[in-house]
Amino acid sequence: MDSPALTSPDILFPAGGARLLVVDDSRTALQVMGKRLTRMGYCTSLCDSGSEALDLLQARRFDLVLLDMTMPGLSGIATLREIRATPVTADLPVLMITGRTDDAAAVEALATGADDWVLKPFSFEVLGARIERLLDRARAFAALRRSNEALDARIAHRAIELGELRSELAAVRSELLRLTATSASA
Repeated sequence: MDSPALTSPDILFPAGGARLLVVDDSRTALQVMGKRLTRMGYCTSLCDSGSEALDLLQARRFDLVLLDMTMPGLSGIATLREIRATPVTADLPVLMITGRTDDAAAVEALATGADDWVLKPFSFEVLGARIERLLDRARAFAALRRSNEALDARIAHRAIELGELRSELAAVRSELLRLTATSASA
């Protein structure tokens, strides 16, 4: 569910802001997080179920997901498993939000693939710092992936050049042997 106040494309995607998907079954929590995160400069889309989140992730590109751990229907943990199992979203940063205070909740979230977790109620300053850390890490990971792809392309190009040079060398050797045999018989 996109917030009615956030339906304009200009408001939904202000210039330069990271695109966040906030998933929580509490509409009140969604509205508060949507307003605060938008004021912090993020492009915020809101939805109230795990299944809707998965649909949105297939339809749009997001930079980070804030995911409530405990939701009816498809839980946050089950949603996270689906996110990690899908190649397009497998590396997407996910910050798990939970009201559970037991250590087992944090361990379960992190073991399932959450990049970080935060306990409700939370400070938006702390949430913002955690979001920025995850976004910075995702940017560094993307830069590393691009560098690796460029290096792989250079290696492939060099391998082709090497193959061509070996063919040329074999041709030169063959010609040299032919010329040597011709001059020896002459």
